[in-house]
Amino acid sequence: MVDENICKIPSGTPVLVTGATGFAGVMLTKKLVSAGLKVSALARKSSNLSPLADLDIRWIRGDVFDEGAIAQAVAGQEYIFHLAAAFREAKSTERDYWNVHVKSTQLLVNEALKQPSFKRYVHVSTVGVHGHIAQPPATEEYPFSPGDDYQRTKLEAEIWLNEFARKKSLSYTIIRPAAIYGPGDRRLLKLFKMALKPFFPLLGNGKCLYHLVHVDDLTNCFIVAATHPAAEGETFISGADESIGIADIGHIVAAHFGKKMRVLRLPIGPFYLAGDICEMICKPLHIEPPIYRRRAAFYSKDRSFDVSKMKNVLGYSPRHANKEGIVETARWYAEQGWIKP
Repeated sequence: MVDENICKIPSGTPVLVTGATGFAGVMLTKKLVSAGLKVSALARKSSNLSPLADLDIRWIRGDVFDEGAIAQAVAGQEYIFHLAAAFREAKSTERDYWNVHVKSTQLLVNEALKQPSFKRYVHVSTVGVHGHIAQPPATEEYPFSPGDDYQRTKLEAEIWLNEFARKKSLSYTIIRPAAIYGPGDRRLLKLFKMALKPFFPLLGNGKCLYHLVHVDDLTNCFIVAATHPAAEGETFISGADESIGIADIGHIVAAHFGKKMRVLRLPIGPFYLAGDICEMICKPLHIEPPIYRRRAAFYSKDRSFDVSKMKNVLGYSPRHANKEGIVETARWYAEQGWIKP
C-alpha cells in the first residue's frame, strides 16, 4: 500500500490519526497500517468505521475537541496526523468550526508535549487560507485571504500552532492540501455529470483555475512530512504539478467518454443574489440552501499554486498528472453507476 521510500517511520511505532474516517483519512490510515505501524484513530460516535473495519486499529470514540478523548488518544503516541475537519453545512456555526479546527489543535499539541517519545505533529490545513489568487501561481508565502468561517478557523489554527510550537520546541509540519480528489470521493461528481451534458455552464468570464491533489499524492506527502528533517516547522502546499481550468476538466471527462462539450457562459450576478436569498431563508431553519454565494463565487476565483517547495524541500513530486487522475476518477464514477456516459 505504501513503499518504504515513502514511509520512514519504523514498524511498530504508535501513531494517531484524527479524521481517519474521511476520504483522505481512510487512505492514510490504510497506508500506515500496511507499513506495520501501531495505529490509533479518533472518531466521532456517529462516524462510519466500515471502510477500515478489517484493519488492526485502536479506536477512540469521541469528538476531536473533547479533552478526555484527546488525552486518551494521544497517550503513548510518537506521531500525530491531524486531518479532522468540520463539515461545511448550513447548521454549522462559527463555534463548530473553531472547536474542530482550533480547539482540537490546541488540545492535541498540549497532550503531545506530555509524551516523552513524541516525534512530530503533522497538521492539515487548506490552501483556502489564501483565498482568490490574483497573481497565480501562489507559494506558501502568498497573502492570506480566507473567505468563510471554515477557512478563517483553519488559518487561526495555523497561526496559533506556529507561535505555540516554536515557543515549546514541538516538532511539527503544516500541509495545505489543494482540492482533494480521486476514486472513493464525490467531490468532483457534479462537475463530471455536467461535463456529459450538451452544455457546460460557467458563471462569469474568469479563467476559473482549480488546483487538484490526488488523494494518493496527498497522503504520501503527509507520511514523508512526518519524518523528513527539512519539514521541521515548515508549511507546504500539496498539489498537482499545475492547476487546471474547470472547463478543461470538463473537456477531459467528455473526451474520455467520446462526447463533445460546449461551454455556456452565464452572468454571475443573479447567482450571487439567489445565493444570498437562499442562505437568508434556509440557514435560520437549518436547511441546506440549494445555492450558496460561496458556490457562485467559486467561478469567480482562481486557485493556482506553486508546489516547488514540496518538491524541492520535502522531496516529494506528484505521481498523478491532472489528466490521468481525472480519467481514473471518471472511470470509477462510471463503475459506481453515478455517471452514465
